[in-house]
Amino acid sequence: MSNRFDAGSVDDYDRNGGVKKVSIGSHDVAVVRIEDDFYAIGDKCSHADISLSEGDVYVADCEIECWKHGSTFSLKTGKPQTLPATKAVPTFTVVVEDQRVVVIA
Repeated sequence: MSNRFDAGSVDDYDRNGGVKKVSIGSHDVAVVRIEDDFYAIGDKCSHADISLSEGDVYVADCEIECWKHGSTFSLKTGKPQTLPATKAVPTFTVVVEDQRVVVIA
């Protein structure tokens, strides 16, 4: 059975790479909006214990960057796109229901 976590209103997110850190259970997740699409990715860089939600979002590439060492991660798959990170971070399904962003874990 999946758990559902409210990540706020659609209007809480900028359409051009808005990001917000939310807690789902005991884990932090970076929720990102690009246009009408939402993505949820584990908020901890796999290379270092750094919050990804504090990094830049690259809208055209659908990636988020760890601000500490510059690794980027695909918002779709969680796979690292650049070094020094070599391990993926988890991703989660996101749905919009009644203008609420819901992360399913």
